Amino acid sequence: MHLTITNLKKSFNGSAVLDDINLTVKQGEIIAILGRSGCGKSTLLRCINGLEQIDSGEIHLHGARITKSDSNYAHWVGVRKKIGMVFQNYELFPHMNVLNNIILGPMKVEKRSRKDATEDATRLLERVGLSEKMFAFPRELSGGQKQRVAICRALCMNPEIILFDEVTAALDPQMVREVLDVIKTLSNQGLTLIIVTHEMEFAEKVADQIVFMEKGKIIETSAPNKFFKSPQTVEARHFLGLPIEQLHAK
Repeated sequence: MHLTITNLKKSFNGSAVLDDINLTVKQGEIIAILGRSGCGKSTLLRCINGLEQIDSGEIHLHGARITKSDSNYAHWVGVRKKIGMVFQNYELFPHMNVLNNIILGPMKVEKRSRKDATEDATRLLERVGLSEKMFAFPRELSGGQKQRVAICRALCMNPEIILFDEVTAALDPQMVREVLDVIKTLSNQGLTLIIVTHEMEFAEKVADQIVFMEKGKIIETSAPNKFFKSPQTVEARHFLGLPIEQLHAK
């Protein structure tokens, strides 16, 4: 398996945020994580990427454990070369133009030449329709454009897995469509994607598996057509606004 999470637990100030999470992600699979705000979705992504230290449990990538008690900065730099992340608030450097935001990681972390990194960045910007914005600064971009730049920045590190954390939450409907179209294109190219989202229609169309979380636990995991038409738990039916009586009648 590509990524496995076993018995993962995480608490803040004694309050459990992730409670015994178990999840397996196959290579090339697209996972959509759904659930109400505060259920632990974003914290789970941050634990996978080493931005939050877990309390207990294990995460393995290609069978190798990436969560270790002695993990240091250099270890996680190596992990993040394989597991990229795109954040809700873009996290672009305001004093750098688009090109420099994208090539900073490849040059600093992978020690690639500016020429090589720029060639990759140029190709990626063309792919997401932003070639003309290469020398613009973040303040000159719309929210949707900033998010597409953030996606290019993640892709320029050539990751195996990309984590998307509510990347459309701060966008208006037109910008949402721009960003979702880019993610949909990625989904057809063999990358492994783990997407935290409130966009139900998008999740149903793109995901191979739906993971539904409630109060720090994974309550239900199933194929999209099954989850959205006939979820098997009361919590999921509440979340989707479906009648509970139908579940009881089965």
